[in-house]
Amino acid sequence: MEEKIQKSEKAVRWGLWVRFLWYIIAGVAQAMLWGILTPNHFFRHLRSILGWDIGLVIHFWVIRSKSRSPGPAMT
Repeated sequence: MEEKIQKSEKAVRWGLWVRFLWYIIAGVAQAMLWGILTPNHFFRHLRSILGWDIGLVIHFWVIRSKSRSPGPAMT
């Protein structure tokens, strides 16, 4: 049972890294497209990037709180 719990924790951490990677890719792509296509206009993509920031912070917070919580009691 402990191996299954450890694998799930690893999967959750891996999910955070994947999400962070896509955050970087999406943010850079949005900034590049804005810079190429409409550099004189307001950077409206800031809202979507900030939304991803909030999602990343929540994801990290959930992982951190799970790793600090005590495991099931051994009897």
